[in-house]
Parts: sequence; structure tokens; C-alpha cells
Amino acid sequence: MALRGNLRDFTITQLLNLINLAGKTGTLVVDGPADQAHVAFSNGKLAFARVGQDDNRLATVLHRANKLTVNQYRALVERAGEMTDKELGLLLINAGYVTQEDILINLQEYFAGTVRRLYTWVEGSFRFEADLLPPDDRINVRLDLENLIIEGSRQLHEWEQLQDEIPSLEMALKFTDRPLKNVNLSVEEWRVVSYINPKNTMKQIASANKMNYLEIRRIVYALLQAGLVDIVRPEGVTVAPSPKMFPTRDKEEQKSLVNKLIGRIRSL
Repeated sequence: MALRGNLRDFTITQLLNLINLAGKTGTLVVDGPADQAHVAFSNGKLAFARVGQDDNRLATVLHRANKLTVNQYRALVERAGEMTDKELGLLLINAGYVTQEDILINLQEYFAGTVRRLYTWVEGSFRFEADLLPPDDRINVRLDLENLIIEGSRQLHEWEQLQDEIPSLEMALKFTDRPLKNVNLSVEEWRVVSYINPKNTMKQIASANKMNYLEIRRIVYALLQAGLVDIVRPEGVTVAPSPKMFPTRDKEEQKSLVNKLIGRIRSL
């Protein structure tokens, strides 16, 4: 029987830590608000990761990393469409396009980046399938989880702080009387600024800019601190409380929950 749970009870970082400690092989399936993620492990190390229908074929990963030109990528897609990633990787190495190290490093970076996308998933469910192995037709990596766990813990701390400052993304923004002239904003901040309107909630602004909830909170917090915007309630909108990372702030209760899950995951 698969281990199952809710993301309100356990964060992605905690789950990675449990899998790392138990040295498990299998796949963590996470059902988030809009997508399903598959993160596969081999003896407690990251082997493969995918969110939704993302194109994570080897040719696409190498093209995005500028290891293949546009023409090379198009030719591979057209002529090697039926090849597995393992076959394609061997072909590229023998043809001198890339090295084995190029392939492994770029896949590791891509899979790690995929896992980072899950850090802010606080709504949804998960299950660990010990019998669901990493896909055999893909090139699997062996990436230690320690750095990803540290990154996730830092991001979790930042998330909790920003969530206290900006509890609900169902609220809207309006400009203050301070002019935007001579203000140095990043490209992402200007994109958010362009959508600021008392009718647009922060969640809608995030969706329009393809930002996750951590990213939009970072930018809004910076704009608030600079005195450029105020938070306002959209007319006719009832603001629901935002989900917290844990069902309790009590550290002993959190520790007890984690210890119970460690025991269950080790027994799989």
C-alpha cells in the first residue's frame, strides 16, 4: 500500500528529507492545485522529475541549456523522434555534439529545478509509490538531496514570513501617491506593476505573469516596503484565510508527525 498524505501536513522539503534518510527507491507523486508531479528516487537520490506535461526530453533539455542550436534541435526532433533518450544520448556523444558529462549535468540541473517548483505547493496531496520506478527509457541521474533540502528549508522560512506579511492573495493593489519616476524596478516588478488595479487580485496578477505564490509575494512585499502600493479589498470579494504550511505551529507536534511518517516510509 502506498504512503499517502496531505501537503498541509507535510511540506515537500520534509518529504525529501524522509526519502533521503530512509534511502528509498520509488516515485513521489504529488497532486497540486493545477498539476501533477512525479519525482523518482533511487536509494534516496533524485533520479528523475517531471511536472504535468512538461517536455523534459533530452533534446529539449539540452536545447534550453544552449548545448544544441535551433537547427540541431529541430533536426533531432524530426529525425530521431522515435529514439529513447538513452539512444539519443549515445548518438549525440558519438557524433561529438555533447559529452556524457554535459548530459548528466544538464539533466541534474533540470530535475533539480523541477523539484524547486514544488517548494511552494501547500495545497494538494501526495503518495509515495515504492513499486513505481524511475522511467527505464529516460536517462536517470543520481543527485544527492542535501542541497535541495537546505534550499527548500530556506524557502519555507521565507514563505512563512511573507505569508504573515501578505496573508491572502485574494486582495488587490492600488498605487499610493508616490510617483514611479526615478524608481529602479526589475523586469518582473514592472510586469506586476502593469497589472496593478483595484479590480485585479494578487492571485490574478500572478497567474497573468506565470508566477508562483512565493514570487508574487516577494514582489508585492518589496513594492509595499518602497511605499509604492497599498493592499485593498476588491469590492464584493470575501477573503478566505490562506492555508498554513503546518496544521500546528507547535514544534513538538510537528516533530511527532515527522517521526511517524519516517516510520511508515521505512516500512514500505
